[in-house]
Amino acid sequence: MSLGAQIAWDDTVLPFQLDRPDIRGRVARLDQTLDGILAQHRYPQAIAELVAEAAMLTALIGQTIKLRWRLSLQVRGDGPARLIATDYFAPAEEGAPARVRAYASFDEARLAPDAPGFAQIGRGYFAILIDQGAGTTPYQGITPISGDSLSDCAQSYFAQSEQLPTRFALGFGRQGGVWRGGGVMLQHMPKAAPHVTGGGSGEAGLLDARDLVGNGGSAEDWGRVNLLLDTVEQAELIGPGVQATDLLVRLFHEEGPRVFDPQPLRFGCTCSEDKVRQSLSIYSARDIASMTTPEGTVTADCQFCGAHYVMDPASLGFEPVQGGDGADGR
Repeated sequence: MSLGAQIAWDDTVLPFQLDRPDIRGRVARLDQTLDGILAQHRYPQAIAELVAEAAMLTALIGQTIKLRWRLSLQVRGDGPARLIATDYFAPAEEGAPARVRAYASFDEARLAPDAPGFAQIGRGYFAILIDQGAGTTPYQGITPISGDSLSDCAQSYFAQSEQLPTRFALGFGRQGGVWRGGGVMLQHMPKAAPHVTGGGSGEAGLLDARDLVGNGGSAEDWGRVNLLLDTVEQAELIGPGVQATDLLVRLFHEEGPRVFDPQPLRFGCTCSEDKVRQSLSIYSARDIASMTTPEGTVTADCQFCGAHYVMDPASLGFEPVQGGDGADGR
């Protein structure tokens, strides 16, 4: 695809390759998708920014994998920002959009709303789960929380778990009352990353991209491209005035950039009443009775999209309810 081509840009991830330094990358723009994710909740600013950053990372990482079903990103900590969870669902068919969803759990009483969100995660872990669907064993990689941002955690994850030098530059915020986000992901091609054992030069002895590229041409190429990415501005990342192709030309015109077909993205949730019923099918009538509200119903809420389900307790569980009091019939 020519770099001069016009692309309908928002809510897309654009793959590219820099031929001269043998580096691949992604440029993502999320507008309605990101706004749709955050519109489901009234998060404090610190939490909303963490969710926005996690959603951007998930969109970029998910598009790099030959995925048949779902990639999940989870950040758990012992601070007031307890959990950030995201999912990326692969397109159901050729040309269909991928779907992204995200939510956060936090302790509002302990949260400092004006402090940076990352500092309020505390000690914990950053994890990526890849589930290719029925008949497969999910893969999970976990690294400790490190650095100064979720982007730093993701870079550390790729250095430890995949031994791939990786860099993210992200921007997000409100424009005209709606959330917009954009980002660039760079990754040294696998053949350029040697296997490294032992401690690294990163925080707490974690591996860093510099440990993986070694010395010589690869290190020079990686350093040069990172310096070029350092010049990117928030307005260029978020848009909408700067197209992704224009951004790549501005940043990397001497590196031989080539772009490929963009992947559309949408906010999407896979919850349904059938799935809620399936999750409740493991419980006895006595358990279901303990979940029943004074109004005589069982309710469930989706943390991702806010869907609210109201069900008849007599239709739930693995055994029928005997009598009118909801007691276990055994």
